[in-house]
Amino acid sequence: MLSIVINYVAVFSGPILGIRHVQALLIFVTITSVYIGRLNVGVSVVAMTNAESTNPDFPEYDWTEAEKSYILSSFYWGYIITQFLGGYLCKLFGVKSVMFWATFASGVCSAVTPLFIGWGGWATYCGIRVLMGCAQGLIFPCIHQHLARWSPPEERNRLGALSHTGIECGNVMSMFVSGMIAKGPMGWPGISYISAGVAFASCALWFVLAANNATESRFIGEAERNYIESSLKHGQNYHKAVIPIPWRAIFTSPPFLALIVARCAESWGLSTLQAEIPAYMNGVLQMDIKDNALFSALPFLAMWIMSYVYLVLADILLTGKWLSLTAIRKTFNSMAFWLPAATLIGIGFLDVDQKTLAIVLMTLSVGFNSGSTIGSSLNSIDLSPNHASIIMGIVNTAANVVPIVTPLAVGMIVSNNGDRNQWQVVFIISSVIFFVGNCIYLAFGTAVSQPWDAEDFLQQRPLAELALPAALPEKADSKKSIS
Repeated sequence: MLSIVINYVAVFSGPILGIRHVQALLIFVTITSVYIGRLNVGVSVVAMTNAESTNPDFPEYDWTEAEKSYILSSFYWGYIITQFLGGYLCKLFGVKSVMFWATFASGVCSAVTPLFIGWGGWATYCGIRVLMGCAQGLIFPCIHQHLARWSPPEERNRLGALSHTGIECGNVMSMFVSGMIAKGPMGWPGISYISAGVAFASCALWFVLAANNATESRFIGEAERNYIESSLKHGQNYHKAVIPIPWRAIFTSPPFLALIVARCAESWGLSTLQAEIPAYMNGVLQMDIKDNALFSALPFLAMWIMSYVYLVLADILLTGKWLSLTAIRKTFNSMAFWLPAATLIGIGFLDVDQKTLAIVLMTLSVGFNSGSTIGSSLNSIDLSPNHASIIMGIVNTAANVVPIVTPLAVGMIVSNNGDRNQWQVVFIISSVIFFVGNCIYLAFGTAVSQPWDAEDFLQQRPLAELALPAALPEKADSKKSIS
């Protein structure tokens, strides 16, 4: 145990707490705020179409099920469009500006929602959600670029995982808070107004405290600045130069392609866990989980708690030098993919008398799946700190097409929500995708920085060599536990 403590302290050659941790906290707050704005639509639509269940003093709309589904999915129509653009813009204009305006635009969309719905109905609501999706699509590529510029390699996994717990926090907060607001004196319009207020508050904090890198921060001390900059090992003009993007090398890189496969598999499995299991429970198990706020929030609460369990465990394994970062990525991703794959199949064989077990398995599935953040989500920064925003933009574009496809596939398989055999096919397909996606990640994935990450890669190599990327030897990873 003493050796773990010694190793843990040894990784710090700079201040134990500093502005780099403030940047991680800012990312956490930003993610939480935009997720609240993104996910409150489920409660909002229920409140708008069934005022008696919340506050009858506000307008009620008679929208069809098809119109409701358009509203619920419209965010992602815009979200997948701007992922790649976000990665490119933050390289040109800096993360601070792009994230500020993206979060601000998302807040504006929330603020104007009640006014424009009264004017244009559900179609206008869809339009606002598309615009919000476009704004938020810029954010995650920026986040990965920001982590790459601010995190010393030895701390990157820790700071990245901490900041990404804002996803689970946003899930839980949107579910609990939105329902309370809708039933209160502000009614369903209050959901949008408070979401906007949270986004604007996040913008204010970001504007004052954020900086593109350690050299531009007004608040950082010299010791921490030197610690961060020396650990990144870059050229003198690194922060001002726009490094050319080696497109060919990226798209022919086995670790990069394995990451895309893993993130798409994660997206398919998670969308099944989040969106389809409630329908199965309603049709086969004859229970409406959405009517119970506690049951609805339990999986996301488990996901939030488990994200910190995974974080602490990864930190112990890294600082104790028990596992390399590549081994940790693959181990955690296997837990996040294969355990839910097993529980999905188990849920499919439950009957109406096993409702409690169904809730337990669903909660465990989503909780275990939170390990995918450390397992594969942060891997874009491992492969290429210099091009982290571009990598994240490409990967997130591909991964966010999947939630649009998943409901269509389920609709083709399930013609009767009460038919357990049809649902078993859905769950088996998702389990196979979980299993195969992780197998590909195990075979080709790595946490080692790739050759094409070098600032002068395109100048070093002849054009003919750009199509021959290769992962660095795995033995190098055992020497460098970086993320």
